[in-house]
Amino acid sequence: MNDEKEFTEVIKAIKVRHNNVVPTMALGVQQLKKDVDPKIINQDFVEIHQFLDRFYMSRIGIRMLIGQHVELHSPNPPPHVVGYIHTRMSPVEVARNAVDDARSICSRQYGSAPDVHIYGDPDFTFPYVPAHLHLMVFELVKNSLRAVEERYMNSDKDPPPIRIIVADGLEDVTIKISDEGGGIPRSGLRKIFTYLYSTARNPLDEHADLGVGDNVTMAGYGYGLPISRLYARYFGGDLQIISMENYGTDAYLHLSRLGDSQEPLP
Repeated sequence: MNDEKEFTEVIKAIKVRHNNVVPTMALGVQQLKKDVDPKIINQDFVEIHQFLDRFYMSRIGIRMLIGQHVELHSPNPPPHVVGYIHTRMSPVEVARNAVDDARSICSRQYGSAPDVHIYGDPDFTFPYVPAHLHLMVFELVKNSLRAVEERYMNSDKDPPPIRIIVADGLEDVTIKISDEGGGIPRSGLRKIFTYLYSTARNPLDEHADLGVGDNVTMAGYGYGLPISRLYARYFGGDLQIISMENYGTDAYLHLSRLGDSQEPLP
């Protein structure tokens, strides 16, 4: 038992030590992007993209396993929670918390934040990992808030609300996030899931001395969408983005509720 306790402490320390890996890697990619000729960037760094996909997917798997093991040692687990997995997770409630977090960052950066309306049954629950869902909804809502805020910044009109719809199907729970933030041109849609593309300005242009502390910026690193899609795929779901240029964007987040998918090892 003592060996097992020590083992748990060691892997817990490893997990904490690697908390900043994603922003650090993203910063590296941005520095690369800044130093390399834009013509080369536009040819799409296929190898870098594939490497990062594999790297982040294994990271999600490793952190899931370590987190599950460590959480199972929690002396007072909340009801219906088994390690990282909540057997009665309410997607509406998780979405609400993610929206609050995203709106507070938006308010901090722009001074205001558009409203977000959530539609769905708050009593509906299914087994999932709340931390994963929070991360995905947070990233998608953050993108929508920024798009709407920047589109209506100098307008007399009130910014239209962002709508989140939670639908519970037999196979999938689908969460749709719709905004009227101007959309993405069709030529850009192919690139939105690559790590070198962001519609925001490169954060390195604005903060030359940017460290890798806990700064959560609104955008610019270009890893929010590809990593959110990996989290969705890890449990057999997916993320799709449909856009109408000069109107807005719909993000469809599919979460598998069958529990029969195998881990998609890279």
